[in-house]
Amino acid sequence: MAFDRAVVEKIVRDVVRDALRNPGASADGREASPLKVNVSARHIHLCPKDFETLFGQGARPTVLKPLYQEGHFAARETVTLIGPRSRMITGLRLLGPLRDYSQVELAFTDVILLGIENVPVRMSGNLDGTPGAWIMGPAGMLELKHGVIRAAIHVHMSDRDAVRMGVAHKDIMELRVEGDAPVVFERVHVRVDPAFKLEVHLDTDEANACHLAAARQVSLRPAKKERKRS
Repeated sequence: MAFDRAVVEKIVRDVVRDALRNPGASADGREASPLKVNVSARHIHLCPKDFETLFGQGARPTVLKPLYQEGHFAARETVTLIGPRSRMITGLRLLGPLRDYSQVELAFTDVILLGIENVPVRMSGNLDGTPGAWIMGPAGMLELKHGVIRAAIHVHMSDRDAVRMGVAHKDIMELRVEGDAPVVFERVHVRVDPAFKLEVHLDTDEANACHLAAARQVSLRPAKKERKRS
């Protein structure tokens, strides 16, 4: 059976055009969110009480730059984080909005720099048994009794993305980063909320290890050996 070359070329053009118009479509035709992998540099979250201690009574955080997730932002306000033997990190950025608890998220190299021991890898808000530090702002100083963590790699996604990927809240996925330094991160914690956009957060050490800035492709899939809820 002979094929008309012009017809075949038209079909190919139509398929490519449709793919370019709708690159996020899943196999079932539903719109799929584009996967973002972003670097979450060291930062601090503050509760309203601690924010006023550091920046003054009645003070409120001001937006420097919106972040990828709706309603989240990097604030203009920064603090100084003080560890043992007066080692410190200046210019530690506040991320907003304010929360019910205060928490510091660091990379492993930051922990070494500060000399804080036994800083665990945790999901945000899981602060039991974590070490603390002193925090200094322009209007005051406070001792954070606990709340210093190394943030676990995690992915934010909507409930629709979770269904499409076959996972649920608190499941574990794998992130494959392909490039000059290919890496598979085997424990990516799933966080599902209808308001979330599909986004993986790595810290600076993890991003440098896989040379994320030069990655050719990134992909997510349910963990092969484990998809237990943490």
